[in-house]
Amino acid sequence: MTRFAIFAAFCLAAPLPARTVKMTIDSTEPAGATHERIKGRAHGELDPRDPLNAIITDIELAPRNAAGFVEYTATFTLTRPKDRAKGNGVLFYQVPNRGGIPAIDPMFLERGYTILTSGWQGDLKPSPRSETIAVPVARHRDGSSITGPVLARWVNFDPGTKTLAMANSIGPHAYHRAASLDSSKALLGRRTFEGGPVTPIAPSQWAFADCETAPFPGKPDPGKICAAGGFDPAYLYELKFTAKDPLVLGIGFAATRDLISFVRSATQGNPAAGAIRHVLGWGSSQSGNFIRAFLHLGFNQSESGLRVFDGVNPHIAARLLAMNIRFGVPGGTSSLFEAGSDGILWWGGDAGLLGRCRASGTCPKIIETLGSNEFWNLRGSPGFVGKNADTDIPLPPEVRRYYHPATSHGGGNGIISTKPAKPAGVCVLAANPNPERATDRALLVALTEWVVNGTLPPPSRYPRLDRGDLVPPSRDAIGFPAIPGAPSPDGLINPLYDYDFGPRFRYADVSGVIAKQPPVIRRIFPMLVPRVDSDGNEIEGVRSVMLDVPLGTYLGWNVTAKGFNAGRICNLTGGYIPFARTKAERNAAGDQRPSLEERYGSHDGYAARVKAAAEKAVRERFLLAEDAATLIAEAEKSDVLR
Repeated sequence: MTRFAIFAAFCLAAPLPARTVKMTIDSTEPAGATHERIKGRAHGELDPRDPLNAIITDIELAPRNAAGFVEYTATFTLTRPKDRAKGNGVLFYQVPNRGGIPAIDPMFLERGYTILTSGWQGDLKPSPRSETIAVPVARHRDGSSITGPVLARWVNFDPGTKTLAMANSIGPHAYHRAASLDSSKALLGRRTFEGGPVTPIAPSQWAFADCETAPFPGKPDPGKICAAGGFDPAYLYELKFTAKDPLVLGIGFAATRDLISFVRSATQGNPAAGAIRHVLGWGSSQSGNFIRAFLHLGFNQSESGLRVFDGVNPHIAARLLAMNIRFGVPGGTSSLFEAGSDGILWWGGDAGLLGRCRASGTCPKIIETLGSNEFWNLRGSPGFVGKNADTDIPLPPEVRRYYHPATSHGGGNGIISTKPAKPAGVCVLAANPNPERATDRALLVALTEWVVNGTLPPPSRYPRLDRGDLVPPSRDAIGFPAIPGAPSPDGLINPLYDYDFGPRFRYADVSGVIAKQPPVIRRIFPMLVPRVDSDGNEIEGVRSVMLDVPLGTYLGWNVTAKGFNAGRICNLTGGYIPFARTKAERNAAGDQRPSLEERYGSHDGYAARVKAAAEKAVRERFLLAEDAATLIAEAEKSDVLR
């Protein structure tokens, strides 16, 4: 292991003073046959007076060093070609999801990319397996603690649970801590069903404490609660309390901006100096929301006025990240009372996500990829048709959208098999195997070619309201067929609420200060979902080979079988209902969907259909030739109609 420090200074545009960045490299090791992996820390400084930083909530209340700057330290991992001459000049920045370092697709190593990840989520604990960032706590000018309301919620924990931690409620690794251990100054209650009334629990019957090693009232702890008699998993528990010492989490956006800008252009002390000509960004789910918020808040403009990302791919992301908020929860999802689906969620129009980068001339080329579960579970409808669900919002020329029909969140495993599948986790139906990965690989190559060579990617392909592709989320409206034993999609959509978080919350930017917890629900917005064919499969979008040559009905939704959420949508998991093997079997079951035998005749007939669909996808640039060959081989050796 090597350990050394490298220093680099670069100037901001006048009249701002020079800013110094220090990078500490902790280790260098091989990363496959062609690359090496460099791990270290980036120590940065931000000028809170810079207009590009002023949008960061509470940065004016962060402690400053002697030069008047706000400091942070982020970990990073840079994977670069050992032979610089074999690099393709493209930096591929992978946004970590909840700190996890994304696996590198071998395709990027084979094609000579330089790959970078870094810490941006300030409420994560340091870990050798994660990318993290240390950001300061905001305080009043006199040094006293800042306080504010926070809502914590717990559901579906194990029976016999004695202690509930804040980190397991309001978001993974949430930092929030109670300002007072006096339980009479907080309100703990429980619900028998989501949206139902809250039954208060007397302050004497619970405590801010840990009861794992000591009986109630336990060991005092501002980050945990315990209750006399423990917690009953039949209920949802909800705690409203006053927290203190908020982290300035929005610094994570600026830290990412500055590290990428440095790696891209610095000539001194830069492990990739002179090797980078273009920068691409990719984020999936939470980290895809990071990219959307990064662009919307203006961070794609560097402090020197240059573009940061030349191209980005926010994947399976439909919201804005709830991070640039006092007591924000960047690890949240789309649960009741959570911020993130407020304000602007669409690319085009007069008030779209690209307003700030348009004004500065720093917008990147954008390929957006998302699927069915993002409509059903993550409130994807407004990005397509607005919050009134009454018109298609046109895409700007620098945006391409590719919709994955009939997929779960992130797609399935793509395994071709007719073996009976067990229900997925606590869901009613088996997990949806319909994949997204092979299509996404082809689209990342297309994004690279668009940025590097100006080669236009394939035309956008997604469901539209004006063509009748998008309809209300009910069985009748989508045309869902009657399948024996199958649950109904009625009532499963995750609602989109119009919240009142108080006057200091900046709704369009999902930024600022939340004063009302829980927020007042002012109304519920209408939402649409894609319609389906007679098999129950969605129609419009970039159909995978598995969907083009289906073995069953692939759903973007599933139903929770047990626990507090029984009967509601099963989190991020899609469902799968296989076709019968023969006509006799489907008739016996009362299934109107044609059997595998009726569709394909034989195993060879199925394999031939897969081959034709894969070759078509290659011609349309939605599948790489090497992935098509793999799919064809898997179909030929599969158990379908054997």
